[in-house]
Parts: sequence; structure tokens; C-alpha cells
Amino acid sequence: MRFRKAGKIADNLWYLGREESGTYCLEGKNGTVMINGGLSYILPDVLGQMKELGLDPAKVTKFLILHSHFDHVGIVPYFKRTYPKIEVLASAAAWNIFANPKYVAVMNSFGRLSAKQAGVEEKLTGYDIDWRDDMTGTTVSEGSRIDLGGISLDILETPGHTHCSVTAYEPNLKALFPTDAAGIPYRDLVFPSMNTNANQYLESLEKMKPLPVSIFCADHYGFIIGEEAGTIVAQTIREGRKWKTYLEEYYRKHGGDIDAASKSINEFFYKEFPGYFIAPDILEGVFKQMFKFIAKTMQ
Repeated sequence: MRFRKAGKIADNLWYLGREESGTYCLEGKNGTVMINGGLSYILPDVLGQMKELGLDPAKVTKFLILHSHFDHVGIVPYFKRTYPKIEVLASAAAWNIFANPKYVAVMNSFGRLSAKQAGVEEKLTGYDIDWRDDMTGTTVSEGSRIDLGGISLDILETPGHTHCSVTAYEPNLKALFPTDAAGIPYRDLVFPSMNTNANQYLESLEKMKPLPVSIFCADHYGFIIGEEAGTIVAQTIREGRKWKTYLEEYYRKHGGDIDAASKSINEFFYKEFPGYFIAPDILEGVFKQMFKFIAKTMQ
């Protein structure tokens, strides 16, 4: 069953934010971790929901970034600057990206563009949400464990959506936090966002497949519990293979012209997924990334 509204998921676990972009709060006996930084414009929603649900932001001890895209790191600067004791966790590849001023400028620009698209720019007035060079933290990698006391997160490296993606898994709750390394549960569908390397994306899904999952915690469009939660990884593998075939067909159809193929498949996408949260011009750039990989494999 799919849920897209903020609230308690299970003992020690909450979903916060909006339907199109969220963050998770996981409490242990010895600390609390926020998982995924979401879009910057969800910050007022998150703070209001934490107050309503009795969650104290000052008790957050860690903030886990699952990958470096702008729509997954937006509220991290506010939390880190407001509560400096918070330890920010991310992969080594993600930290390298955050050290690049040009990339940081793009992140901030896309964050503002998304807020404008959502019509919530004014709600962010007074919040310090931009990424700058003061954001530092700790590196996590394959096999890392985040121990919160009775609750823990095991880290898997799951590239393909990006080369910096990691997935977190809580074994007691059987909760999977795959970020966009697994399918995005838009409406009643699953979209495989294999941005940088389709082969790696499918390999990462195979790595996740053996894990028993009762709670599937997506970064976009909420969470899934029950029987369906345990099927999402397998569904994404099937959809990923299908979309890889689509990409190859579009690439051939447009004679290897990446720009033309990206524009064409972007139009097809919004017919299939009307109302999707990413601005079309941003998503067209994502498809260009996908086609660059396809071009290499088809040469």
C-alpha cells in the first residue's frame, strides 16, 4: 500500500515533507538520523510536521545524504547550520561533488527553480538553505553501519542513478531507503531513473533484491508498506530493462542525435507521467545523461 502524506510509519520511523519530496526521521536509543535531504522548499513543511508529531529537531544527531542531486540535499544546510552538532554523512563521491563550486551553484539554482515552479518561494524567506563551502561531514561506504542504539542502518553502494548513490537498510524494521537507486513510485507506476549508467543501475537493484523489505522508503512520492513493498525492487528491474530498450530505440530512431532523442523521449515521458515534480527542462537534461551512456554502449 502506498502512502504520500507525512506521519508515523512505524515505531521510531516517520515520513516528513510533501508528496513529491520527503525526508525520513529514524530514532534510536542513542540518537536520531534524518535520511535524505529532499528539495529545499520542503523545509517549512518538515519543521511544522516535526512540531506537530512531537519530534525535536535539536535531538537529530546525524543526517544521511543518499546521493548528491539537488532534490535530495535541500534541507541539509539549514539543519547543519542551525544544529552544528549534527554529523552529515555521505559517500566519498558525493563529498567530492559538494567540493565543486560550479556544481554547488547549479544545486542552489535548481533548488530555487523548483521552489518557483511549486509556487512556494516566499515561504523560504528567512531560511538559510543554500549550499556553501562550510558543509563538511563523514564518509560512508559499502559495509558501513550507523548505530543509533537498538536501531541501525547498513550501507550499500548502489551506483547507476548517480555514481555517488548509497542505499540504507534497517534490518529490524525491514526498511529499505534506496533513494532513486530503485524505482520512483509515481502514481501507481514505478519509474526507473537510471540517469548515469543503466547497467550499473540494474546491477545495484540485483544487490538489493535479496533483502527482505516490509517498508519501502522512497525519496519521492512517499513510502510503501506491506506486500507491495517487497516487490518494488523486482518491479524496478523489469521497468529498468523496458526503459533501457526505449532509450536504445529512441537513440536509433533519431540517428544518434542525443539532443533530438532527449527532446522526443521527454515529450513521451510527460504524456505518461503528467504532473511529474521535475521541471521538463531539467528532466530533458537528465535524459541527455542517459543517452550519453546508451551512445557508448551502442557504438
